[in-house]
Amino acid sequence: MNPEQYVQDKAAASGSSFYYAFLFLPKPRRAAITAFYAFCREVDDVVDEVSDPGVAATKLAWWRTEVAQSFAGTPRHPVMLALMPHAAAYGIEARQLLEVIDGCQMDLDQTRYLDFPGLARYCHLVAGVVGEVAARIFGQTDPQTTAYAHKLGLALQLTNILRDVGEDALRGRIYLPVNELQQFDVKAHEILNRVHSDRFVALMKFQAERAHGAYDEALALLPVADRRTQKPGLMMASIYRTLLREIERDDFQVLNQRVSLTPVRKFWLAWKVQALGRI
Repeated sequence: MNPEQYVQDKAAASGSSFYYAFLFLPKPRRAAITAFYAFCREVDDVVDEVSDPGVAATKLAWWRTEVAQSFAGTPRHPVMLALMPHAAAYGIEARQLLEVIDGCQMDLDQTRYLDFPGLARYCHLVAGVVGEVAARIFGQTDPQTTAYAHKLGLALQLTNILRDVGEDALRGRIYLPVNELQQFDVKAHEILNRVHSDRFVALMKFQAERAHGAYDEALALLPVADRRTQKPGLMMASIYRTLLREIERDDFQVLNQRVSLTPVRKFWLAWKVQALGRI
């Protein structure tokens, strides 16, 4: 299997909504974003699939070395072999890849966030920086688009957090800020034991409103000059915001089940953005 096939299989196998946004890109940009997405999946899987924190930390350290060596001209891993030919063309920097690894490291080092600024820092590393790289690959021309990409990354990650509350609880993780749990009188053990309550719904409504606000802010930040090039990001916004509305419609039943959209619906939402140029 060559590096390009490796990253294609990695991206497709994840079943992620991102895959649908890539479909409409020209071949060189699609190859670049697929390789970058595969990199993100590789380092994220270290945290989610390696049960021993020490082993996971060692693997992330290996990835830091691999990034440094790749940008020095000697990539070894198939993901980096696929990504590096695109780095110069799309302004991909070692700093950005290392920040994504830093975000994954946070998952090893902490399972709680005291307040929203702390959570926002995590979201910036695992999603905002991803959006920054993606915007460049998509064809960014205006510097202001970076602010849009950061804010959209926050919105997407907040949606992920709401969708995955139950799954994260099984791993002993709670991403909802501690001071906000206290504000709504929701105990950590209730989430870990996946107890649905009116207090939990009130907490989740508060979180959902914040996510909607982030989507609105992101769309307002996108410069007119880059609206066409950033269609893949707008596809992601459409898919994930639709998912957020489904979670709300389902009364936030996320503790014991995973709310999702069908592949056909994701493709339809992506196609509408491609065809109409807006959400």
